Amino acid sequence: MYLIISGTNRAGSNTLKVAKEYQRLLKLRSIDADLLSLEGLNLLKWDADFERIENEMIIPVDNYIFISPEYNGSFPGALKMLFDTGKTHAVWWHKKAMLTGVSTGRAGNLRGMDHLASVLNYVKVMVHPNQLPISSIDKLMDTEGHITDELTLKAINHQLDEFIKWTTPIA
Repeated sequence: MYLIISGTNRAGSNTLKVAKEYQRLLKLRSIDADLLSLEGLNLLKWDADFERIENEMIIPVDNYIFISPEYNGSFPGALKMLFDTGKTHAVWWHKKAMLTGVSTGRAGNLRGMDHLASVLNYVKVMVHPNQLPISSIDKLMDTEGHITDELTLKAINHQLDEFIKWTTPIA
């Protein structure tokens, strides 16, 4: 089971559009993945709503796909609050994650993915080595938020195939 986390609370973000594309591409592989958007969530305190998200969406899943935009050379504070506010050992320990960085600039959030991988490693999440930076994301999508660039789609599909293989138990 997979959970895609759109790593920003910014309304109308390209990050959420890319997260939905990942969800669509998994669906084409007959894999259902839930999507957690941080938009509109109160991440500043652990309350009943936060507990519900942990218990219903995050804890039951062993494999995460983080789509993270570049904010000031790193990843968004809202995403950091998801780790800081929650019960780290119960939520994240001994799970796996895949990272995709998005930006309208030219680096695709490379530095932010390094920072995010460090935080994930600290909370005992194994990070897949194929971390995909997607640069100039605003130029790679159509008006409906679908990625139209063939090379980007090829890279995403390759990344997903590797992650699925990496997270699938050997029979």
